[in-house]
Amino acid sequence: MSFEMIFFILVGALSVGTAVGVVTSRIAVHSALFLLVHFATLAILYVTLNAQFLAAAQIIVYAGGIVILILFVIMLIGSAPLETRAGYRSWVPYAGLALGVVMLAGMALTVLQMPPATINPAANEGGVPIVLGVEIYSQNILLVELAAVLLLVALLGALLLARRPKTEETSIS
Repeated sequence: MSFEMIFFILVGALSVGTAVGVVTSRIAVHSALFLLVHFATLAILYVTLNAQFLAAAQIIVYAGGIVILILFVIMLIGSAPLETRAGYRSWVPYAGLALGVVMLAGMALTVLQMPPATINPAANEGGVPIVLGVEIYSQNILLVELAAVLLLVALLGALLLARRPKTEETSIS
């Protein structure tokens, strides 16, 4: 087994471990930090698969944007560790496990029935980001601007929802 394969397996195992940490952590900030590490390990896996543009987009968009947004929401709203509810149904984890096994078996059958992938070396010569940028910012510029306005409105809405009403003790008169 080569060093690249061992590295890929170790980073893949770390990625799976942090994904489990996201789901099982009872503290929301810890879940968000596990998610940050998970996105970083995915970017490392993309680099090992020679997809540098996808790795950079992963870090910028997900690790740099989405996780930071989640952390801001957690800090604005506040969160306490999750407690198990009294009316908790004991069969729910087993049903989730059974559903996961069925989905995993379905994915395995699908992958085994797929024909082998063909490799196109011309597709990974560095021209993809240029073509993507020209396409987005020339013909679809209106959609990019509308997405920016939508994100701004969502940010203002989140700030209004998170704002606490002023009490007489905290207001300055």
